[in-house]
Amino acid sequence: MKVMIRRSPEGLSAYVPKKDLEEPIVEFEKESLWGGSVLLRNGWRLLLPDLPDDTRLPITVEARRLLD
Repeated sequence: MKVMIRRSPEGLSAYVPKKDLEEPIVEFEKESLWGGSVLLRNGWRLLLPDLPDDTRLPITVEARRLLD
């Protein structure tokens, strides 16, 4: 699914256009954000693509939702 990752005053957030959902990112699997999973405040876990650490935000990426 397409997900836009952006920086907000509260920190990083993820926006899913198809669901009209924007949630803060509350947990990172990897410190660099890219190439691991992130946990959204609503409980969704998303697997982000492996991108360089210096990737500029905001950016739209193809992410995969992981089910627990």
